[in-house]
Amino acid sequence: MSQAQIDTLASLFDDAIRTLQADGTLPNAWQNNSQITRTKDLSHGDFASNIALTAAKAAKANPRQLAEKIVNALPDNQNIRQVEIAGPGFINVFLNAEAKFAVLDDIFKQQERFGLSDQFEGQKVQVEFVSANPTSSLHVGHGRGAAFGMSVANLLEAVGYDVTREYYVNDAGRQMDILATSTYLRYLEANGEQVTFPVNGYQGEYVRDIAQTLKTQHGDSYVHSFAQVAKEVVEDAQFETNADGEKTLLSGDKEAHIDGLINNSKTLLGNSYELFLNAALSSILADIKDDLNDFGVRYECWFSERSIDSEIEPALQVLDEKGYLYEKDGNIWFKSTDFGDEKDRVVRRANGQTTYFASDIAYHKNKFDRGFDKVINVWGADHHGYVPRVKAALLALGIDAERLDVVLVQFVALWRGSEKVQMSSRSGKFVTLRELRHEVGNDAARFYYVARKPEVHVDFDLELAKSQSKDNQVYYIQYAHARVCRVLEKLQTNGLVVNDTIGLEHQNLLTAPNEDELIKLLAGYPATLLRSATGYEPHVLTNYLKELAALFHGWYDSNRILPVSLTSGETPSQSEIDLMQARLRLSKAVRQVLANGLSLLGLSAPSSM
Repeated sequence: MSQAQIDTLASLFDDAIRTLQADGTLPNAWQNNSQITRTKDLSHGDFASNIALTAAKAAKANPRQLAEKIVNALPDNQNIRQVEIAGPGFINVFLNAEAKFAVLDDIFKQQERFGLSDQFEGQKVQVEFVSANPTSSLHVGHGRGAAFGMSVANLLEAVGYDVTREYYVNDAGRQMDILATSTYLRYLEANGEQVTFPVNGYQGEYVRDIAQTLKTQHGDSYVHSFAQVAKEVVEDAQFETNADGEKTLLSGDKEAHIDGLINNSKTLLGNSYELFLNAALSSILADIKDDLNDFGVRYECWFSERSIDSEIEPALQVLDEKGYLYEKDGNIWFKSTDFGDEKDRVVRRANGQTTYFASDIAYHKNKFDRGFDKVINVWGADHHGYVPRVKAALLALGIDAERLDVVLVQFVALWRGSEKVQMSSRSGKFVTLRELRHEVGNDAARFYYVARKPEVHVDFDLELAKSQSKDNQVYYIQYAHARVCRVLEKLQTNGLVVNDTIGLEHQNLLTAPNEDELIKLLAGYPATLLRSATGYEPHVLTNYLKELAALFHGWYDSNRILPVSLTSGETPSQSEIDLMQARLRLSKAVRQVLANGLSLLGLSAPSSM
């Protein structure tokens, strides 16, 4: 049944309800919020409605008795063969053959647009995802947010939303200072200085590479002795020397140590400090962009945190004028507890500097000022406590907090056999997204990142993702697509061609139970797509594709598509040709829907494997 036919069936039930309202069985004020769902058991018909169950209370009637009245009030329709009442009051609808096969017509007519809709046309939505600090390459944890965010954005576009994909570039604040100072210290090393590197600096080789580039470009123009940089940084510090002769902080205040190095570097370098900051930022951000682009992830907007600086004070002024700011211990606090947060939050410290939270207030105000009807933030699970304060700020600004949805994506654990790989961005000892992609491929990475609910932890099995077996779910789905392509190649090799006209004329030959199930499953694709999009649940689509592939493989293994006479060199009979063309038509429909779904998830649909 196509979506248009589902709408027709819903309209028939609406007509029946109006009839029952007219005769007093149901009150006129009752609103129909029932569902029409595809049945899983063929003996229960093609579709089922729970309308009698939802209306029973309003009608003050037994659901089964009310179901009988609804069925009697249903207008006649040529697509409906039979209607039955089951269980506590479900209404099961059996379609006639022509109605069942209508979905195949829709698939061939709409092709890559089958399943898409314009239901939310005209509504603007922003999806912000990844937004990792540009302080190192993306690691495998960032990959899940990238795959999930891109899939959600694609799905929302598929149902009509005007989608803007956005990356919030955290190019301001203390982390960028740590990166810039780490780069400067490596620059001093490259110029022969003996440096005691801060244990909480960024230690990856990429920092050395950036520093070496700066040395090549500028020589020793910005060299100051490390003694000057480290002057009076930490008085109670003790250091240890590793096997490479590098000293690292063993005891003392690590944060005071790095802050002292930052402040001294800024003082010694003056305006030249920006050279090291911008060099590191540009290099790492370019790497992130290339990595995401190669992963099939694109953005309409790369939003700089620096650009929001001028909007922070106006946003805080609005809160102050509304009476939501107060001073305590020299800090300026936001009354987030007035809106359900567990405690109030600092927006300006006693030293006059605004906090990250103040920047986020301004940034989220900016989002809605740009006219988005809905904003979706895809954040890591460690941001759980951050959600209430951001929504509190929106409410205080007079913005409906329901327009902001936050999806928290759980962590990813990467396993190599029985060994779990540890990750730390500052130490530089982490598995990058690029390394993962090179090992298992984009398709496997993206599929397994979104194949589970975002709130569920993912253990990424590298060996499974690379295997060519039924257990590898993405391989199994793509193999179903390739299998149809292979059948069409064999057809051509044997001097035959696909004739959709014959397939259409003889589709009544598709009577096997698993053929009915395939057609019903194909008909359910548009509803699956809508649910997956509106619920921000790409895993709903992956589950559908797994089910469709499994059903197709089972059908293919038990039903010949090409006539057996071809293998012996005989000419197929007309009846064999008729059945072959009908099954080819069904196979091509399956291939099209598999390709459509894979495309929305950012996966390829290979013609051979």
